[in-house]
Amino acid sequence: MTPRQAAAFVRKHGVVLEAATGSVPALAAAIAGAPIRGNWWAHPRRQAIYELTRALRDSRVILVCRLVDGRITYVHRRLWPALVRAARHFPIRWLARVDEIHTASGNHVTREVAFPAWVPDAISAQASAMSEEQAVLDLGRCVRITRGKQPGPAVPQTRRKRHAAED
Repeated sequence: MTPRQAAAFVRKHGVVLEAATGSVPALAAAIAGAPIRGNWWAHPRRQAIYELTRALRDSRVILVCRLVDGRITYVHRRLWPALVRAARHFPIRWLARVDEIHTASGNHVTREVAFPAWVPDAISAQASAMSEEQAVLDLGRCVRITRGKQPGPAVPQTRRKRHAAED
């Protein structure tokens, strides 16, 4: 898989997990050609997985956040307006943009940009023009969303197995 193919995979699915198992496809499994048990760093295709996930993290059309169960998730730009409009249905911390910074010493440091500070004005305008019902419908094709019985944000319902060293 090339970086362009990895980006096309995210565009096609809209919402993709980086490596965890969940209700949406996982990029690491797509790169490996099969589901990965345990930590992807132990997989024979680990270098390809690393390079492609980092290429996507550098993309301007892919949001890296923790949308699905708090795990590293890629969201294609075509769904950003729906995500912004339906934000109340998610824990706010899951909507923070995750940036990876490469330091001069070669270390990788992650930094989070709180929601909605990362949202471009054009996306905010598109979100405002969209009904919440349409936004939930658009996102619901990728992530199952359920509304809580009490007022306030509901937690998206997803399935996942716990692995000690995911993401």
